[in-house]
Amino acid sequence: MRERIRRRVRQEWFGDAVLAVVAGVIVSVAVGLGDGGADGVDHALVWAGSLALAVHRRAPRAVLAVTTACLLGEVVYGGASGVAAIPVVAAVHTAARAAHRGPAAVAAGVFLVGFVVAGQSAGEPSDDVVQRALLLAGWFLCALVTGLADKNWQAYLRQTEQRALEAERTREEAALRRAGEERLRIARELHDSLTHSISIVKLQAGVAVHLARKRGEDIPPALLAIQEASGEAMRELRATLTVLRTDEPMGSPALLVERARAAGLAVELTVRGRERPLAGDLERAMYRIVQEGLTNAARHAGGAARIAVELDYGERVLGVRVADDGVADAGSPPVEGVGLTGMRERVTSLGGTLRAGPRSEGGFLIRAELPLEYGALTPRPAQAAEAGWAEAPVRASMAAEAGRFGEGA
Repeated sequence: MRERIRRRVRQEWFGDAVLAVVAGVIVSVAVGLGDGGADGVDHALVWAGSLALAVHRRAPRAVLAVTTACLLGEVVYGGASGVAAIPVVAAVHTAARAAHRGPAAVAAGVFLVGFVVAGQSAGEPSDDVVQRALLLAGWFLCALVTGLADKNWQAYLRQTEQRALEAERTREEAALRRAGEERLRIARELHDSLTHSISIVKLQAGVAVHLARKRGEDIPPALLAIQEASGEAMRELRATLTVLRTDEPMGSPALLVERARAAGLAVELTVRGRERPLAGDLERAMYRIVQEGLTNAARHAGGAARIAVELDYGERVLGVRVADDGVADAGSPPVEGVGLTGMRERVTSLGGTLRAGPRSEGGFLIRAELPLEYGALTPRPAQAAEAGWAEAPVRASMAAEAGRFGEGA
């Protein structure tokens, strides 16, 4: 954003400088081709008044005063030339556009009076002087009117831009609110429909196991499997409901690593750079990437695999790396599932890049680079809402795996 502003300022300054040089060339050539010719003083006054236009955006009143004084001096010194009014007309226009109507009108009036006096002092016919003065008055009036119109147009554009930004912000808030309401509705439906049924299954299986043990009977393996599966389903469902009710990370990458270690995984966490607070979207993305990486390693790397989690806090890029030395083979790339697809969508929505696949030396690697300045790349509300819908099952899956680590702790 700052780079675009600087580029626009440089372009505006270059355009103003070109305008000032063109005005100076036109007036200088016209003065030099006049009847009496021109000397160094004429050209000095012309160029001083013309080049001042290059900074009219920063100091419109000062430019108006300098241009009017220099070109009026040229008119008095070298003769009443209508071409000498070109830089003054431009200065009057820019001053009116900057809301300095009074000084612009005064400068135009002073120049016209000086023009008439210089023409009469040079012995020119009064009718010719008055006719040229009236023509210049029309040009000055046009400069004032166009300056005011340009000022009003710029104000209208700013108001339109503000209204568009406000409307976009309102749409984004509405989309986020609707997404949140839908997540809560799904959470309520899951709770009302599944939780009670699974609870009854778990309760009945537990009662059957308890009665069998009390009677000294052998417990059927199927009954034990039902009891274990129902308990696991309850834990996963609770994790899913937690994710649906809130999208905030339930901890930090360090906590995920501790849970993975408690679950029996060999995990090492390395933090490089200056660790500092991150924006909410970046913090959530970092948490989910680490969570998905640990989940994939727990599922596919093998129990003896070593896992390395690296967080690299750069000046402009946040790097997240999860690698293992498991059984993945570089010769048979895996098919991306819901977890990797959702993670890639999350990283892409923040303007980052993601690489996930087997390593040449063996094992699996997930590497993401997230720009720390992603404000200009934030997705539109509609895209954000679609990403939220696509990621809901992904978040549920990752939270369920995090619940498995928690149970091991």
